[in-house]
Amino acid sequence: MTTSSWWDSSATFKRCTLEKVSFVILNQVDLILTLVAMHLGFAELNPFVSFLLEVPALLVVVKGILPLLIAWLIPGRLLWPSIALLFGVGVWNLKELIAYLL
Repeated sequence: MTTSSWWDSSATFKRCTLEKVSFVILNQVDLILTLVAMHLGFAELNPFVSFLLEVPALLVVVKGILPLLIAWLIPGRLLWPSIALLFGVGVWNLKELIAYLL
């Protein structure tokens, strides 16, 4: 793979658009579910995310801008493990929220 083809693939959304958009959307879903859980009184168990929740500007950078940058730079096929993990986390969080509300 040449440098120009790598750049075309990784620095634009022309290729692997589904993977890149999925990665960004799943990050946003994770953020939304976290904020909903916090609003309902759940405690954040991840110390890093707990710190981010105390500094809203940092939360926007890490959960809003950083996923866009990662999706922009990383080839889509390399995002699949992260997409699978984020999907699993989202399903788990949604299940826990639904169980709490019922």
